[in-house]
Amino acid sequence: MMNRITELFKIKYPIIQAGMVWNSGWRLASASSNSGILGLIGAGSMYPEVLREHIQKCKKATNKPFGVNVPMLYPDIEKIMDIIVEEAVKIVFTSAGNPKTWTTWLQERGITVVHVVSSVKFAKKAEEAGVNAIVAEGFEAGGHNGRDETTTFTLIPMVKEKTKIPLIAAGGIASGNAMLAAMVLGADAVQVGSRFVASNEASSHEAFKKLVIETKEGDTQLTLKELAPVRLIKNKFYDEIQDLYKTVPTTESLKQLLGKGRAKKGMFEGDLVNGELEIGQVSGLIHDIKPVAEIVEDMISEFENAKKNMSNF
Repeated sequence: MMNRITELFKIKYPIIQAGMVWNSGWRLASASSNSGILGLIGAGSMYPEVLREHIQKCKKATNKPFGVNVPMLYPDIEKIMDIIVEEAVKIVFTSAGNPKTWTTWLQERGITVVHVVSSVKFAKKAEEAGVNAIVAEGFEAGGHNGRDETTTFTLIPMVKEKTKIPLIAAGGIASGNAMLAAMVLGADAVQVGSRFVASNEASSHEAFKKLVIETKEGDTQLTLKELAPVRLIKNKFYDEIQDLYKTVPTTESLKQLLGKGRAKKGMFEGDLVNGELEIGQVSGLIHDIKPVAEIVEDMISEFENAKKNMSNF
């Protein structure tokens, strides 16, 4: 399955395992890379030295390419970038910030840079900044999304129309069928998050994983747009957010409710009542927890079958 993305990353299949906070440690990243896709360590939930430890363990667990996802809104960004260079990581996905800030600096040090966007406007800015590829993420996705609520299957062809560099589709993709559909619309590859949350190797709490496979249509909602839009499973914390919105809250009052460590409490420590539980809409199609290798095998098999069926059609 050679194309621009598999050649860029030197991987077997055009699938990227998303770098998700509290879910994407070295075990998930290395298992993903060993399965023939690109594994990403999620630096957003790690202090700099914790990230170094995960990178070192990942290097011991796989001899295949892997990368680090860096949300640029987090503190200690300079230390994180220095560690990435010191540990000879060759692929970095940046998000939640201006791609001009770090792209050239990283590329001058031999690192391939991919930037995550949620709109055509920001896709064009990322291309102008010189990134090697773009992830275009629709609002179906878990985690932090765009404020415009553009769906993946609307966003992908619009970004494809306005840019020329390799394009990775993200948001609502958890199967080989969805992978084929995204690529028909112009994507060179797909980035998959929620499906890998429900894997044996994800670093998230077992209680959170079990909740993900129980989640149905309508159980998630995009909220907190005034801070950074995030899709959450509806729980007591989510209800508190909605109650606060009825009072026309200030940004400061929303920050006060969110507090610190809310995502860690939910996804990593398993507090399903008071924690922030980030997951995509596609969780309604995820029904089991299994090894990464099996998830990848199923996706590729389904992709090939879907492609064959469409050819017959």
